Amino acid sequence: MRFRDFHPNIKIRIIESLISGSIGGMIYPFMAIYLADRVGETLTGILLIVNIFVGFIVGFYGGYYADLMGRKKIMAYAESLRFAGILVMAIANSPLVSSNTLAAYITIGMMMVNSICWGLAGPASQAMLIDVSTPENRKFMYGITYWTSNLSIAIGGLLGGFLFKNYLFELFLGLTGASLLSALLVIFFIKETYTPVKREKKVKPNVIKDMFSNYKTVFKDSIFIKFTIGYLLILSLEFHLTNYISVKLSKHMPAQDLFQFHIDGVQMLGILRTENTVLVVLLAVFISKLINRYKDRNVLYIGLITYSIGYLVISYSSSVWLLLSVMILATIGELMYVPVKQAYMAEIPPEDSRSAYMAVSGMIYNGAMVIAASSITLGHYLSPLSMTTIFAVCAIIGFLLFKSTVPLLDKNREQMKKATA
Repeated sequence: MRFRDFHPNIKIRIIESLISGSIGGMIYPFMAIYLADRVGETLTGILLIVNIFVGFIVGFYGGYYADLMGRKKIMAYAESLRFAGILVMAIANSPLVSSNTLAAYITIGMMMVNSICWGLAGPASQAMLIDVSTPENRKFMYGITYWTSNLSIAIGGLLGGFLFKNYLFELFLGLTGASLLSALLVIFFIKETYTPVKREKKVKPNVIKDMFSNYKTVFKDSIFIKFTIGYLLILSLEFHLTNYISVKLSKHMPAQDLFQFHIDGVQMLGILRTENTVLVVLLAVFISKLINRYKDRNVLYIGLITYSIGYLVISYSSSVWLLLSVMILATIGELMYVPVKQAYMAEIPPEDSRSAYMAVSGMIYNGAMVIAASSITLGHYLSPLSMTTIFAVCAIIGFLLFKSTVPLLDKNREQMKKATA
């Protein structure tokens, strides 16, 4: 399987995501710092939480309407609206607007528009990739998209750490151009992959009722819910990096020498994100082969502990060399636990309810972002040690939830093997 053998839709989305992801990575991870400086940490946390909730709610509707209207139509609307929002964001941060406070409020408003667009386009985009792929090439497709995602994060994180402070308007102009490119590619080059069945005009679907009936059975599955909450708490540790930890490094980390460079907190954030991404790219294959020799349960537990210790130290320390060292530890833990967690997760949903289960599992990222955004406000009132203690409690609860469900999943796995035999 080669890249050129992919459906044109897949190739366009991969190339577009690399461009827009790289430029977006220079801006969005640093927005907590930007807003905290202009409107205060307390209000920043509240605004980011509202922003996340809006995207979360719209995401359910985005998936619902993508099946009613078609993938391309929803994506085209979303990309066009995103371009308009980012253009306004660029203007707000241009020399035309002299008030930093006004620029901040316009920016957070347009970030909410961006969240709405992600909620609308995300399910449709993912469904489109599945539509035009096959079971034989899907693994390679997701491998390429994961690779390009990490590469764009690495590029954006490194450059953003050094450019965000002094070249913010120029970065917004670049993001505006990337957004325009995305909209044009969707409108003129992406092909529709799904034609919805037309409903009779007399039938008026009850959106809330339809969605509720789909998700009701999912929330009754105690094993799945425990597993999901455990992952949410564990994942939130990583999300603190671009929220509470970023603000803490910006305000409290003294400038230090790293080789021949003088590094401040903002630049350190960019370096840590880049280090994590580069290590994921470089070590993913090696760690994957290594963990295949051991039981999934043991790999999961060791990975969770290693990952948690790494991010807990990062949440407290301000030493450049210690931060760099424990990020290696955290990344190795991530590479150990994530693939095993995904394998367990895939075994939980029954075949006839997988879409509903996966939609609920998508809530994990929104929930983790809410927890991480809340930490900005909480961190304004509590000491770094207190914040790290709270994070440690979350990690312990998450680990215990995994430990309470994994043995049951192992038992189900053994029963399935016997039944198959």
